[in-house]
Amino acid sequence: MPPRSILPCRTRAEAPESRRNVRLVLVLSPRDRARWMENYFTRIFLKEKKGEKMKRIHGVLSVLLVAIFLIGAAGCASQPQADGPKTLRVLAMQQAGPTPDEMNAIVAKFNAANPNVTVEIEYVSYDALHDKIVTAMSTNPPAYDIVLVDDIWYAEFAASEYLLDVTDRLDDNMKANIFDSAWAITTVNGKTYGMPWLLDAKYFYYNEAILKEAGFDAPPTTWEELVTMGQAIKEKGLVEYPIAWSWAQAEAAICDFVTLLEGNGGKLVDEAGKPIFNNELGVTTLQWMVDSVESGLSNPASITYVEEDVRNVFSQGKAAFATNWLYMYELAALNAEESQVTGQVKMSLMPVFEAGKAAGVQSATINGSMGFSVVGKSANPDAAWEFVKFLTSEEIQKEYAAHLLPVWANNYEGDALTALEGLNPATPATVPMFKEQIPFSRVRPKVPYYSEGSKALQLALQEALTGQKTAQQALDDAAAVWVELGAK
Repeated sequence: MPPRSILPCRTRAEAPESRRNVRLVLVLSPRDRARWMENYFTRIFLKEKKGEKMKRIHGVLSVLLVAIFLIGAAGCASQPQADGPKTLRVLAMQQAGPTPDEMNAIVAKFNAANPNVTVEIEYVSYDALHDKIVTAMSTNPPAYDIVLVDDIWYAEFAASEYLLDVTDRLDDNMKANIFDSAWAITTVNGKTYGMPWLLDAKYFYYNEAILKEAGFDAPPTTWEELVTMGQAIKEKGLVEYPIAWSWAQAEAAICDFVTLLEGNGGKLVDEAGKPIFNNELGVTTLQWMVDSVESGLSNPASITYVEEDVRNVFSQGKAAFATNWLYMYELAALNAEESQVTGQVKMSLMPVFEAGKAAGVQSATINGSMGFSVVGKSANPDAAWEFVKFLTSEEIQKEYAAHLLPVWANNYEGDALTALEGLNPATPATVPMFKEQIPFSRVRPKVPYYSEGSKALQLALQEALTGQKTAQQALDDAAAVWVELGAK
């Protein structure tokens, strides 16, 4: 935009009226400004009085120039100078990866190479993260330049145009060496809206000592085998309820349902995004969950548990089996202050149902990952992208892998893998298991209405587990909600 000083402020004989017009337009609000200009042009062009032709032309030109100035100013208001200092505001979650002190160290490294960029990080809880992002988008420019996004929100935010499409910014190294399951997090309908950051999945945990005492030398590979083992464990009085789940009315229950459903050869939605979880595979999966509670295989309190409850029960030796995220291994297997079963905890591939196994499903689990994304209307998209690239780079992820297993596949090879395993007492067990399980992780549906649809499905699972509805009726009702949401 040209400097304001060279914009005409008067036109010969019309200078006084033009100046009045300029001053008036400048002080009006955008809405009143638009109304004033509409009325002004209407009045100008309806005039019939002779001798006013040139006045009308000059008047119109003056207002047009003012409008151009105002539009340009509005457009430039969120555009800092290309080479000037920039401030990037980042919205993150404290539990996701490196500690705040470690994040500050990462920022310091970035600043050393980019002295004109200041990075400010704000941390919120997971429960607050989604709504905080949505609220931040109400201003222009938004309150944040970079946001941490859960896997299940990408479709919603992409549809709302909250995030920058970075598909054309990805280089060949990123495409070749980051896990495909990681790209599945940040990709919607073939377009990529961020860099994978935290790659996690649910794992199958078992108490090796309890299994051996019950006469089993290896963990189950199918859920049917788990039922058989669980019955033997109960009969020997080793534990009252062999397995604990996080089946409270929350997203945690969806994670377990998807894990079981995918292991049965089923899916939540078809390729067109329409719900199919109420078909035969979905109903038999949910009925298995109901039966497991009624038979005493699953702890009946599971319908009130989230992941931390499962960890506590398993760590007290009150369950032989559990499913949970990777964090549980260090606390349950190695931390004597947190666990009564240290030295007894093992992990294995997530089991599947016999039907799924017959259909070629070797293992199936839920992907619980996140990515960092540049906000679409950021005032500094290029600088923000540079920081996201740095934050998620192979070098940084490898350095801080004690709290964040890398999304880069080549960090799990040769000397790189040995280095990873030396970072944390848990990594000699968790890194190989991660590498084995992550190819079988499944993402939840990339549909814009997922957050609302999930709540309906959470309710359906709870209604079936508590006997309020049959498995078929509960899933049919939830599917109807999904169809309605998809039609909006």
